[in-house]
Amino acid sequence: MLAGVDLQLHAGEVLGVLGPNGAGKSTLLGALCGELEPSEGRVTLDGRALGDWPGQERARRLAVLPQSSTLSFAFPVAEVVAMGRLPHASGRVRDAEIVDAALHAADAQHLRGRSYLALSGGERQRVHLARVLAQLWPGRAGQVLLLDEPTSALDPLHQHTTLQAVRDFASQGAAVLVILHDLNLAARYCDRILLLQDGRPHALGSPETVLQAEPLQAVFGLEVLIQCHPERGHPLIVAR
Repeated sequence: MLAGVDLQLHAGEVLGVLGPNGAGKSTLLGALCGELEPSEGRVTLDGRALGDWPGQERARRLAVLPQSSTLSFAFPVAEVVAMGRLPHASGRVRDAEIVDAALHAADAQHLRGRSYLALSGGERQRVHLARVLAQLWPGRAGQVLLLDEPTSALDPLHQHTTLQAVRDFASQGAAVLVILHDLNLAARYCDRILLLQDGRPHALGSPETVLQAEPLQAVFGLEVLIQCHPERGHPLIVAR
């Protein structure tokens, strides 16, 4: 259950959502994408109630990567990514260019001819990232990308390449919300962080203000040391 959430996603920004299991992170994403109907308050896209947007028009403005995405057919990877272009009428040539660009951004271009069913869990996750990037490509103000734990099945290198792709996508103007569990990844790639506890916001602000010892102890029950990254300057969280 969520309560007291008053949140605006800003163009060109990556907003990270953190919190322990059961804090309401996926419920928040479900409300923002229209899967869950809020009992109070409302969700708007560009000032218009989310439910008032026609399906294809909304799909050109809002893309969602759920926590788990599955396909049971042996589609080639390029066809899976091309599904993101279904709301558009941009033509076969342009769609093929966008599929290539999205695969490259997700570091999955070498998988384009493989069967989806032959991929590992991490490879499938990167393919679905490419699919939602292709849906909104190249990204612009007025578009929203929602991502639920996009790094959960990835090795350390691809955790960073994925979030850098998300960061680069936001730089084109889209607003991005990403649910994460890794505090240090959030510190590095997010502009703002929403810290949830028991369905309510505990803190909302920059990584420097939210990722402090006291709120992390209160929300996660974790004692940490906060240092400054020696090269990038963002908070570096070390468990005590």
